[in-house]
Amino acid sequence: MDILRFITAGSVDDGKSTLIGRLLYDSKSILIDQLEAIEKQTKNREDGEIDLALLTDGLRAEREQGITIDVAYKYFSTPKRKFIIADAPGHIQYTRNMVTGASNANLAIILVDARNGVAEQTRRHSIITSLLGIKHVVVAINKMDLVNYSQDVYNNIVIDYTQVAKTLGLKDIKYIPISALNGDNIVDRSDKYPWYKGDSLLHYLETIEIHNDINLTDARFPVQYVIRPQTEELHDYRGYAGKITSGIYKKGDEVIVQPAGIESIIYKIEIAGKEVEEAFAPQSVVLHLADDIDISRGDIIVQKNNQPKIENEIEVLMCWMDSKPFIKGNKYLLQLNSRVVRTVIKEIEYKLDVNSLEKIYEFDKVGLNDIVKATIKTASALPFDSYKDLPNNGGAILIDETSLVTVGACMLQ
Repeated sequence: MDILRFITAGSVDDGKSTLIGRLLYDSKSILIDQLEAIEKQTKNREDGEIDLALLTDGLRAEREQGITIDVAYKYFSTPKRKFIIADAPGHIQYTRNMVTGASNANLAIILVDARNGVAEQTRRHSIITSLLGIKHVVVAINKMDLVNYSQDVYNNIVIDYTQVAKTLGLKDIKYIPISALNGDNIVDRSDKYPWYKGDSLLHYLETIEIHNDINLTDARFPVQYVIRPQTEELHDYRGYAGKITSGIYKKGDEVIVQPAGIESIIYKIEIAGKEVEEAFAPQSVVLHLADDIDISRGDIIVQKNNQPKIENEIEVLMCWMDSKPFIKGNKYLLQLNSRVVRTVIKEIEYKLDVNSLEKIYEFDKVGLNDIVKATIKTASALPFDSYKDLPNNGGAILIDETSLVTVGACMLQ
């Protein structure tokens, strides 16, 4: 059974947390003790309904203010598929939280309040969705019950968002009219929308094809651990463990270990202790090479005829995540998969206005939640791919050398 990772995003009070609560509630994915706790917290509500948003708004401040502050992850499954949901905040000051939640998502659900239409936050979250290369987007037009289930309202929002999607290059878009509060078109189709002929939200999430999103052409295998037991029975055993992030590896493949550039041949592949003829993304495997090579954690094994870029001066598009300003000349650690290198900020080219995609070349400082284009210089050569072409080998983080806190999310260009 495969896993679909998706993120929900939208303006404040668009109903993101309620939507997720409704998905969990109607798909019977809530434990009895969870349900009882929520019922106690909402027993004073006049309408007697439980507040489903409390399933995801776990922080006290979130519950008091009725907003989402941190990214909340929820897990549930149906007979057809497993799901990991990231509920991202709607406020502009939590842009970094959405970037974090969206970084591993296959799909984004962007909520639009039917009363307000396509808002500034809708555009902002759509831009971030585009920058992060999320291939599938569901535009859930929520609170349709508050506009009398109007088809005209729905159609106007579809027309407006189509223009946004065209500008950003978003292609696979699905529009669904819903009421998260009432459960319309969430798990089952509602008869209140006779003009809507499409799927319910859950049915669409269960059936959307994501296997084609995996890159099986560009083989990349970052080494996470060198297995060298040195026991009597495994005296000469030397395996390189990790997860294939993209591509296919077969016994007999000619490979190169980067960044050293040393050539060898795969003579054995193991999965869960059993030898196999081939392995592919996203499997976790142990590779054995024909030659005894000095390979360490952070090296990457790639096929001889398909090489990544290897540079130590790299352009990045980055979301800054620290309260301290981002300054030219500062030094950080850069982590790409399992490789960590020292780096210095060589140049900051421009800030990106996430509302209009306008490039701002004159600015006072780069602060929390800003997105910038910068050039970084690494202490040693870094094997990488463009994030646009291969996100799994083009997405990195900047780490503060002193506190070891993650301060930036980078998309290598």
